[in-house]
Amino acid sequence: MPAEGQAERHALVDGVFAEIELPGEGDDWRAEVRRRCLSTRTVLARHPWALALVETRTSPGPATLRHHDAMLGVLRAGGFSLPMTAHAYAIIDAYVFAFVLQEASLPFDGADSANAVTDSIMEGFAAGDYPHLVEFTTQHVQQPGYHVGGQFEFGLDLILDALTVHVDNARPS
Repeated sequence: MPAEGQAERHALVDGVFAEIELPGEGDDWRAEVRRRCLSTRTVLARHPWALALVETRTSPGPATLRHHDAMLGVLRAGGFSLPMTAHAYAIIDAYVFAFVLQEASLPFDGADSANAVTDSIMEGFAAGDYPHLVEFTTQHVQQPGYHVGGQFEFGLDLILDALTVHVDNARPS
């Protein structure tokens, strides 16, 4: 890859990181990490092309480095050991990036288009062949108000709940 194109991509990715809200080292690490994750999802949804590039660079820019440093700082200030900081950061970003990738890859973008896609898929098989899939689709996905994005905060909160237990159990009594 030519150095000129590589430098341009690095600058673009650094610009994406500059848009993500940095967590602060306040009293509530969980609220700060949650806010940062919501911001990351919003920013990456605006720039889905960046998903393939965000962690592939060997020379990250200042906004990227500031972002990583802030996340490490908020976790450490929240009582995470270095090994737990590594685990937490990895699982949080894996969840956020994967969720955004999944949303960007879906062949629909809302309940109306989801119904058209799921109806089309279900026409290709007998309902008895996949009863759980039919139940899930007709009684959940195709219901008014369903949006796959609505699952994001639930999953994020499960991860943060589990991390809270680990960090609380590691604190001296």
